[in-house]
Amino acid sequence: MKLINTTSAPAAIGPYSQGFVAGSFLFTSGQIPLDPETGEVSGQTVGEQAERAIANLKAVLEAGGSSLAKVVKTTCFLADMGDFAVFNEVYAKHFPGKPARSCVAVKQLPRSVLCEIEAVAEV
Repeated sequence: MKLINTTSAPAAIGPYSQGFVAGSFLFTSGQIPLDPETGEVSGQTVGEQAERAIANLKAVLEAGGSSLAKVVKTTCFLADMGDFAVFNEVYAKHFPGKPARSCVAVKQLPRSVLCEIEAVAEV
């Protein structure tokens, strides 16, 4: 296994890594909309936050030798399913290959953000 660590995405805020390559797949930790330089939440709306979370996910994927185009599965977490349509608009722009996906609402996300995205990608 190969540990993935990049300064282009936020550092882990707990006892976990940004991702791992195992075999021919890269498994990412959930990415939330934190600015990698400041560590602060970026964006007020779910659309703005989704853009930042996807940018962070892209950075982890690229550090591991993959890309958004090679994602085969995502798991998306929303603080409110009322944001589903807006989240989908942003998501669709970045994942035109339509990877397999689960999307669930949760009671609360770290730092009280509105969304989080994790992925499995081919390397």
